[in-house]
Amino acid sequence: MPPVRSTALPLTLAVVAATALAGMVFSAAPRDAPPITLAAGGNGATVPFTEYEAEAATTNGTRVGPDYTQGSLASEASGRQAITLSGQGKYVEFTLTKPANSIVLRYSVPDGSQGTVSVQVNGTKVRDLAVTSKYSWLTAPWIAGAKEHHFYDESRALLGRDVQAGDRVRVQLDAGNVGTATVDLADFEQVAGAASQPANSLSVTNYGATPNDGGDDATAFVNAINAAKSQGREVWVPPGTFDIGRGLAIDQVTIRGAGNWHSVLHSSNPFLNNGQVQGNIKLYDFAVMGEVTQRVDTSPDNAYHGPLGNGSVISGLWMQHLKCGIWTMNGSTSNAVIENNRFLDLAADGLNFNGNVTDSVVRNNFLRNTGDDSLAMWSLGADVRDSFTNNTIVQPNLANGIAIYGGTDISVRGNLIRDTNALGGGIAISNQAFVYDGRFSPLAGTTTVAQNTMVRTGAINPNWGHPMSAIRFDSYDFPITSPVTVTDNRFVDSPYSAIQFVSGGGTGKPITGVTVDGASVEGVGTVVLQVEAPGSGRFSNVTASRVGTRGFYNCVYPANAGTFGITRGSGNSGWDSQWTDCGSWPPRNAGDTPPTTTTTTPPQSGNVARGKPVSSSSQVGGYPSSNATDGNADSYWESTNNAFPQTVTVDFGAATSVRRLVLKLPPATAWGARTQTITVSGSADGGGFTQLVGSTGYRFDLASGNQVTVPVTANQRYLRLTFTGNTGWPAGQLSEFEAYTS
Repeated sequence: MPPVRSTALPLTLAVVAATALAGMVFSAAPRDAPPITLAAGGNGATVPFTEYEAEAATTNGTRVGPDYTQGSLASEASGRQAITLSGQGKYVEFTLTKPANSIVLRYSVPDGSQGTVSVQVNGTKVRDLAVTSKYSWLTAPWIAGAKEHHFYDESRALLGRDVQAGDRVRVQLDAGNVGTATVDLADFEQVAGAASQPANSLSVTNYGATPNDGGDDATAFVNAINAAKSQGREVWVPPGTFDIGRGLAIDQVTIRGAGNWHSVLHSSNPFLNNGQVQGNIKLYDFAVMGEVTQRVDTSPDNAYHGPLGNGSVISGLWMQHLKCGIWTMNGSTSNAVIENNRFLDLAADGLNFNGNVTDSVVRNNFLRNTGDDSLAMWSLGADVRDSFTNNTIVQPNLANGIAIYGGTDISVRGNLIRDTNALGGGIAISNQAFVYDGRFSPLAGTTTVAQNTMVRTGAINPNWGHPMSAIRFDSYDFPITSPVTVTDNRFVDSPYSAIQFVSGGGTGKPITGVTVDGASVEGVGTVVLQVEAPGSGRFSNVTASRVGTRGFYNCVYPANAGTFGITRGSGNSGWDSQWTDCGSWPPRNAGDTPPTTTTTTPPQSGNVARGKPVSSSSQVGGYPSSNATDGNADSYWESTNNAFPQTVTVDFGAATSVRRLVLKLPPATAWGARTQTITVSGSADGGGFTQLVGSTGYRFDLASGNQVTVPVTANQRYLRLTFTGNTGWPAGQLSEFEAYTS
């Protein structure tokens, strides 16, 4: 693979957008962004289709974007731009560069609507294409910081004719079509004919399955599977749509279709293994089309759910309208190969290796429009020697492109990740456990992150109130001390920063052992390196251009957690300058000039507690005490259940005059009214505390903004809240602990 210092953006997925991008300045991208040449070759997956961006096509519609604002149509579009068609006669017209006989349209229609759009070839209508909001406009209120999302969906169809290079394919709104549609892109592919039944196979139709009749074929599939296993044969799924009404337990069987455009399983969970299997499960060349319209984390609405045993293969599947494509759990998986699949329009993860997965590879897959991490490894029980190689990921709506949560000797290599959205970035290397029952296996061995390309990745984390970078190293629950080698990666037009070190739990756990050798940073909105955790790292051959504000930010949180040592090797350029004001975040695209202030005084709001170190007597995963002083009312601290009294303590760093406290809970409507019983006390040294306000019941409700004001007279370094009751939940809860001098 060529080094990332080359000038062409590697993109195996051919994207015909160069002409429209030429000369364009992205208003929300890093400053002075030149046109990006998107060409075939390089990292990412090799796919059989060509992707055409709507904003690069001929149109009389209205361009939306570019925009990176969470919750906007443009923010969830590929390239952060799309074309809105509103009214009859509005169209987007694509000029093809390769032959094709099919279309996949990525679009958004208003919530609650459905219908069709017209498809024409060279001015002649060839068909209507169904569009619907049924699988989009999702909510996940239990995920802190999530807003309504998943605005786009995808519809596929064969055109009924061959279209040649140079032909024009138009998507248009005609009489009888929907009134409004936003078009993001279209994929065009020359789909091969249906494959023939292999000689050594048994067809499900011989056991009672009937395609395209809407009847439940689950029993027929079970009978075919049992017969094939007993005879040492494969199961054959011929062309057509087969309905599978329940999850089928499978083991030591091969199930093969006629191609993922031809053989379709209509099911939200066709394969369900709730316990250990031996393995040798092989699934090839069919589609799984689900009916998931809302994410329900307690339901296994996945194409494949459960362990894979040893030596299994999932290849050539098309997985759409499910919660997840593949989720392994409830047993062990080894030597599995997940390759050449398409994961589209999923409510949560594309794939998650959820513990006890070893020596397995995820390669050459294409993922677009997932509702959580596109590819994830959650090491609840050690994941060991697994690799994620040459995959292409586009537009995860929440979380990350690739997320590695713990594990030993894990490799992330040669992937292309584009346009991540809220609550994540391109790649996360993290020790966030999420559950605290002792099963989580932190990062160990050597973690390798090499030759990946990240385009427009990273976003504002609404819970933290500050950016997440294109690549993030996060000592959330455990220090990162094992070696992490980061080699020859490329970062293009990161809206905020490129590389981040953070202890996301707010407790300042260190990160050491990270070595960055070779990084081409081609446009960042703020800084190249964003450091918020103690520890150290070595950086060599890191070159940066079009830096939005300064070269690096090095402000460890909490301030008393220590320092981060930046060791510079040879070959660095373009990121020497430092943002020195730890009391403010670098503004985007402000220019490489000194910050306007060099102090760390509190914000002008007068809240002297904001950003101060805070501790608690206990906390549950995902709701650390640091949330209480982060300035974001949507994030919150929560104590252990049924264990009153519980405390939250703020350290102002020096004796500070305080005359009132404002205590807040999240303003979301899901938070019903409740009364919390709280005592306020203060201390000069953090040892003995003196009561300042006696035990009082404070009512939090939406009518008063879910906040209360507590008058207090104090001149102390430490202020403590002691919770002894809560009528809404058996724990102490607090989103903001604000303190004011008047």
